[in-house]
Amino acid sequence: MKEFVITTDSNSDLLPSYIKEKNIGIISHYYDLEGITYGEDHLLSAKEFYDKMRAGVMPTTMASNPAVIRETFQKYVSEGYDVLHISFSSALSGGCNNVMVGAKEVCEENEGAKIIVIDTLNVSLGQGMVIMKAAAMREQGKSIDEVAAWIEEHKLEFCVQFTVDDLHHLHRGGRVSKATAIVGSMINIKPILVVNNEGQLVSNGTTRGRKKSLATLVDNMLSTMGKYKNENNVICVVHGDVEEDANFLVNLIKEKLHTDDIIVNTVSPSIGAHSGPGAIGICYMGEHR
Repeated sequence: MKEFVITTDSNSDLLPSYIKEKNIGIISHYYDLEGITYGEDHLLSAKEFYDKMRAGVMPTTMASNPAVIRETFQKYVSEGYDVLHISFSSALSGGCNNVMVGAKEVCEENEGAKIIVIDTLNVSLGQGMVIMKAAAMREQGKSIDEVAAWIEEHKLEFCVQFTVDDLHHLHRGGRVSKATAIVGSMINIKPILVVNNEGQLVSNGTTRGRKKSLATLVDNMLSTMGKYKNENNVICVVHGDVEEDANFLVNLIKEKLHTDDIIVNTVSPSIGAHSGPGAIGICYMGEHR
């Protein structure tokens, strides 16, 4: 059975230690701040990025570079590997389409090459959890086709619920109206959002107040976990540079599920540019999104 590598994009929010340990190939999504483009090895720390946003600097984002995609895939194919690429939602970025085009071109130019691209219809560590499952299955000796088939069958069971601290960032990204952003901010309304089965960000109601919104995330998670509630799967907490709130959310999860298997990481800038400082979410396995 031919060996395969797993690749993904920087929007998967995997911990650097995990990326190194499992040798995950990363294709960057880019962001621009004050005329400087960041990606690959040229990056700001999460705190630097979010502090700039707090100071009023508004970033823009760009999808993955077709030339980098081709170069990455060609490298692995030339080394004799098949490639399983696990992508950020196609409903939220052109990156998935860029990867599919690049994979097709590399396969056409290299006889016998196999590159499978999976659209997770997911974001952040919801996408990252798919990668972690793929890597675990690879270690169990599963083939690239077996792993890809399992993911396609179960990918909608990887769930993301999140809230934001500032509605104006969602307005900038076209997620809410200007009036909703202004009024909601005045009365401390906090939206609850989910990634739906089409890979889009959609509203799942609102709450009033930060602590209530975090508690609602946990309640929503518990109501959608179903059979996975007793399977001790990893749960992930992602945040836009708000460690105190992340710790509060982690403690809520521990209290409700009695688990310590929780991964915490910051939201990558190319996602955080749209969700803003203070965004926070839970990624988990559930029977439905």
